Amino acid sequence: MTRKDQILTVDLEDADGATFTLREICERGECHAEFVIKLVSYGVITPLGEAAEVPQWQFDVVALDRLHKALRLQRDLKLNLPGLAMSLELLDEVHDMRREVARLNQRIRQLMGD
Repeated sequence: MTRKDQILTVDLEDADGATFTLREICERGECHAEFVIKLVSYGVITPLGEAAEVPQWQFDVVALDRLHKALRLQRDLKLNLPGLAMSLELLDEVHDMRREVARLNQRIRQLMGD
């Protein structure tokens, strides 16, 4: 993990319940607003609430985390936006499946009396 990634992780852990404007999420992600707007259009990140106008968008820590993941994927694997969207969706599915397997393993251990 690079120093920048460590700093971002700490920021995410400390930002419990925080929200970010479009400008703030761009600053924290070190990216342009156009990139964030494209990520929203592809469903990679989602603004909070029902704000229809881009300047009123607010984002949570989950969106900031996904933005950082998207930026790393784009930087490291040179993925385009559809590739980013699909990759993040697949990573989410893998994460959910691993969590479910861990839950089921724990339940099996409980039933076996461990």
